[in-house]
Amino acid sequence: MTGGTGFVGQALVKRLADQPVRLATRADSAAWHEALAGMTTVVHLAARVHVMHDRAADPLAAFRAVNADGTLSLARQAAAAGVKRFVFMSSVKVNGEYTLPGKAFTEADAADPQDAYGVSKHEAELGLCQIAGESGMEVVIIRPPLVYGPGVKANFAALMRVVQRGWPLPLGAVHNLRSLVALDNLVDFIVTCLSHPQAANQTFLVSDGNDLSTPELVRGLARAAGVPARVLPVPVWALLAGASLLGKGDAMQRLCGNLQVDVSKARSLLGWAPPVSVDEGLRRAVAGMQKA
Repeated sequence: MTGGTGFVGQALVKRLADQPVRLATRADSAAWHEALAGMTTVVHLAARVHVMHDRAADPLAAFRAVNADGTLSLARQAAAAGVKRFVFMSSVKVNGEYTLPGKAFTEADAADPQDAYGVSKHEAELGLCQIAGESGMEVVIIRPPLVYGPGVKANFAALMRVVQRGWPLPLGAVHNLRSLVALDNLVDFIVTCLSHPQAANQTFLVSDGNDLSTPELVRGLARAAGVPARVLPVPVWALLAGASLLGKGDAMQRLCGNLQVDVSKARSLLGWAPPVSVDEGLRRAVAGMQKA
């Protein structure tokens, strides 16, 4: 497994505590021969992750070097070493950034990545499919939306802190739907993909299966924290205009826009269902922040 010290990796290592797991942390085009010796399955989680303010001179080249070139180097070496299955953590950003109301992303949709991170993940997916066809190594591609849970960072952690402090949020007039996936649900899905025969050479979208509006998310976090939810009904156009003036337009678009994924393929082909409810997932996320 690569990325075993990361947010998802640590949870997966814990879940697989009773099984032999070999960890590797590099995500570039390094030589993997020793790490791959004797391995039958690889879970590739390590990546150059999406960042809001990238300082790289050429962001696409920086993402491509790790997420595409590094992934494909590892996969080629894995195939040569006799690995039977390669599970790759991609991203819903391969599908795109937003969905139209009532029209969720599916695995059959044409890829439409909008940033360097999404492009690099898409290139990795294309290369992996080619390697699978040439080598016979099975490839499983997983595209999660936003992952939340104990230890989550960035914008989701910031939102939890604001809610827990009881600060009012001007999001009450937002009527959107967004798919999320609890950390424990994503880990459970990865474990399913490690051995399920029907997962071979498939791409899957994964989520909690219960999409939330941004106000519903805020209220869920407030319930989990045991505090009142303070949500003010400010018109969306005013939110977007104000955020644009402050240079936060993209962040506000994510809070106001739709991003839904259809997980019916995972349910029908693999018989998978999320073991953790949204309320329980939010409770675990908040409890993890309170312990930190």
